[in-house]
Amino acid sequence: MRARRRDGHERPWMDPRDLWSESLAGVLARPVRSALTTLGTVLGIGTLVITIGVASTAANQIVGRFDALTATSVTVAVPAPPPGSTDPTLVEWSGADAVERLAGVESAAALSESEGSANVQVRANDVVAPGSLTEQTLAVVAATAGLPEALRGTMAAGRFYDTGDIARHERVAVLGDQAARLLGIDDVRDAPAVFFKGQSYTVIGVLGGIRRETRLSASVILPPTTAADRMGLKDVTRVLVNTSLGAARQVARQAPIALAPGHEEALTVTAPPDLSKARKGVEGDVNGLFLVLGLVSLVVGAIGIANVTLVTVMERTGEIGLRRALGASRRQVAGQFLAESTTIGLLGGVVGAALGVVVVVCVAAVKDWTPVLDLGLALGAPVAGALVGLLAGLYPSLRAARMEPVDALRAPS
Repeated sequence: MRARRRDGHERPWMDPRDLWSESLAGVLARPVRSALTTLGTVLGIGTLVITIGVASTAANQIVGRFDALTATSVTVAVPAPPPGSTDPTLVEWSGADAVERLAGVESAAALSESEGSANVQVRANDVVAPGSLTEQTLAVVAATAGLPEALRGTMAAGRFYDTGDIARHERVAVLGDQAARLLGIDDVRDAPAVFFKGQSYTVIGVLGGIRRETRLSASVILPPTTAADRMGLKDVTRVLVNTSLGAARQVARQAPIALAPGHEEALTVTAPPDLSKARKGVEGDVNGLFLVLGLVSLVVGAIGIANVTLVTVMERTGEIGLRRALGASRRQVAGQFLAESTTIGLLGGVVGAALGVVVVVCVAAVKDWTPVLDLGLALGAPVAGALVGLLAGLYPSLRAARMEPVDALRAPS
C-alpha cells in the first residue's frame, strides 16, 4: 500500500503485520544471541515480580500473626496512688466486669502487682516427703477470676479460683506452669501448699499455655481479697483486655471510661497500631531492600538489548542499504529495528513475569504461607519489558535510519 506525500509523489508504506513479521524473523534468525539478550530483561522483570510478590506475601503472613494476638490485646495501666493519699481507689476490682460488657470485648481481668511482691521467697512442701523443701524467688500477683481467659491460657492441672473463693477470702493460690516446675509441683490432687511471708496457701491449680504476659508463668497468683489481706496488694495496677478482631481501637477508647468514669484521662491505654500501616511498613521495608536489585537488572538488560541491537545494525548494513534503495523510508528502517528490540524486551517480560510468579508460589508453598500476587503487576511486567526494549533500541534504530543507501550498499555485510 502507498501513501501520497505533499509533493504529489507516492511513498511506500509497510503494513504493521509485515513489520512485526519481519522483526520476529530478525529475532529468530539468531536464536542463541536473542536468548542471551533476553536473559537480562528476564532477570530484571523476574526480580521485580519476586521482590514485590514475596514482600506482599511476607507482609500478609506477618500481619496475620500480628492480627491473631497483638491486634486483639489492649492493656490499661492504672497509676499508683501517691503515698499517704486518702483519695478513693481510681479503679475498682469490679472494673473488669464493666469492661467485659463493652461491645467487642471477649475477656478481661484486673491485675495487681507491686515492687514488694516481685521477688518473694516461696517454699513448697512435698506432702509425700515433708522433710523435702524447695525454695524459689517468684513474683506474687493478685488477679480477678477471669485471668486465664485474659492471658489466653489453660489450666494444666486443677482449677482456677472462682468468685466464691474470692468472696470467702480463701487462702488458695494458682501457680504458673514455670513456677510449678521450679517448686516441684506437678499434681494438685493432694492439695500441696506453698509458703511465703510466714503464710501457707493451698495450691488448687496450675495455669499453663500462657500466650499473653508470659512472665506470669513464673508467678504465684492469689485472689484479690486474699492478696489484699496478707500481701497488701489492694490497688489494681493493670487491666488486660482481649477483643475481637477489629474492635481493639474502639475498646481502647471506651475501656478507660468504663473503668474510671470522670477520671479516664489518668489511665494509660496501650492499643495495637493500625494494621494497614503495619502491612505497608513491612512491604516497604522488604521492597526497599530488593527493589534496587530489580532496577539494576533491568538497566543491565536494557544495555544488553541496546548493545546487541547496535551490533545487529552494523552486521546488517548491506540489508539496510538494499531496503533503502528499494524505497524503504528512514522511518520504516528505524521502525523495524525498534520492533525487534521491543519484541526482545516483550519476550523477556513475559518469561520474567512467569518465572517470578512461579518462584513466589514455590516460596509460599515451602513456608506454608498463602501467596499474595498482584494481578496488575503480573500483567504489567511484559509491558514493562517491552518498554525497556523500546527505549534500548532507540539509538541503534536512529543510527540505522541515518545510513545513506549508497554508503550502506558499499559497506561489507
